[in-house]
Amino acid sequence: MIETRITKMLNIKYPLLQGAMAWIATGKLAGAVSEAGGLGIIGAGTADPQWLKNEIDEARRVTEKPFGVNLVLVSPYIDEIIELVLRENIPVVTTGAGNPGKYMPRFKERGIKVIPVVASVALARRLERQGADAVIAEGMESGGHVGEMTTMCLVPMVVDAVGIPVIAAGGIADGRGMVAALALGAEGVQMGTRFICAEECPAHPAYKEKVLKARDRDTEVCGTTTLHPVRAIRNRFVRYYLEQERAGLSAEELERLGVGKYPDAALKGDVENGSILAGQVAGLVNRIQPAHEIVSEVIREAEDLLRNGLGVNMCLD
Repeated sequence: MIETRITKMLNIKYPLLQGAMAWIATGKLAGAVSEAGGLGIIGAGTADPQWLKNEIDEARRVTEKPFGVNLVLVSPYIDEIIELVLRENIPVVTTGAGNPGKYMPRFKERGIKVIPVVASVALARRLERQGADAVIAEGMESGGHVGEMTTMCLVPMVVDAVGIPVIAAGGIADGRGMVAALALGAEGVQMGTRFICAEECPAHPAYKEKVLKARDRDTEVCGTTTLHPVRAIRNRFVRYYLEQERAGLSAEELERLGVGKYPDAALKGDVENGSILAGQVAGLVNRIQPAHEIVSEVIREAEDLLRNGLGVNMCLD
């Protein structure tokens, strides 16, 4: 078994976190990943508190093991969501789209582990000073909102800059990616795109099919001029969006152009006019499986590689 500070801190069997994909990282998916030995995470996104409460209840029907909630700090419901997380005694929160510093004291009072997503060394250092228990260093290979640095470069720089554990994200879909991340100094990985094609994920079948058919160069980064770039699989909407961006459409108009396009694809199945958020590793995802099979395959492959002599600073029993 691969054991790191992350497995001990989060009381999980494997150092593998499931990415918090808004609307489709539900309680059913999170519960299944946690039950398999990883850490499932419900993606609160911009959903209202009642939606999140329902998903927390569903996760607890699936598993008695720890699971987390991802907080999007610009959500219009963020204060209510945080109150709910505190009431429900959620053991772990991951955070994005903002600085969780002002909420940190309340999380600490309850013993909640706080793990922000970071795309730079400077942010990782600042969040460590504010009390973060670990950070997720996410490279631009990931799906959805992305930064500028690749995972290969970002992870070891963050590892060198902070004393808290680092979890690698972006471009990881199998045991090879996990071992590579561990070799860079990470103590766990977060995977999102691979779990889109979990049986328990409620993404529309047409959305999953697009992920399964994606090849190495089928994703594009859109919205660089808005300062909120997003990676998605190329389709009619992405091509039109990029045309408008290159033509000089303002950031405000581009933001309006993208409103609702992700749920149109993920939940309604409009994979031509919606936004199919997925990482570059979509080209490695080739079948729909139960979440427990995904977790087992990743860990088995990683353990096999480690047993074959790849030296990493951890315990392999």
